[in-house]
Amino acid sequence: MHDKHLSGLVVIHSAPSALRQHIEWGLNSLLGTPQSIFWREQPLDVGTVRTHLEFRASLGTAAKIATALKNWHYLKFEVHEIGMNSGEMFRFTPDLGIHRGIIDAAGSVLISENILRKAISNFDDIAMRDELEVALGVSWDLELEPYRGVDLQEVQRLHAI
Repeated sequence: MHDKHLSGLVVIHSAPSALRQHIEWGLNSLLGTPQSIFWREQPLDVGTVRTHLEFRASLGTAAKIATALKNWHYLKFEVHEIGMNSGEMFRFTPDLGIHRGIIDAAGSVLISENILRKAISNFDDIAMRDELEVALGVSWDLELEPYRGVDLQEVQRLHAI
C-alpha cells in the first residue's frame, strides 16, 4: 500500500530578509495550512535569513515548492520529498539554477539508465565525468555545503556552552 503523504523538508539557506513574508505566504498556500516558520540570520550572506521546515504532503509537493521558490532568483535552497523507498530532491542557487535528483530512502542520488547511457556514449572520460557530476549535482553540493555547515557550527557552539 502506498502512502499518499510523504515526508518533506524545505531548507532555505539564504533569502533576502525582505522576501520572508512572500516565502511564508507561498509555503502556507502550497502546504494548505499555516506553518510556523522561524527565521535566523544567515552569517554567510549579509542581509539574508535562513530557515527550515518539515512537512507531510502529497506526492509532487516538493516540485511545486521548488518551482515557486526558484522564481525569487535570490534564494539558495533545498527541498526533499521522501516516501517509503524513494523520493526526489531539488537544489537551487542563483548561479547554477535548479537541480533535480531522484533519491533513495537514505538520500543518495540515483542515476537513471538513460543518463548513464548518455554519459558513456561519449567515450571521453572528461565528458563522462562532467555528465555524471551534473546528474549527481556535484556543483550544487559544493556551493551549498558552506551554508549547510552554518547550522552545524551553531549546534557545536551550543554544545560547548
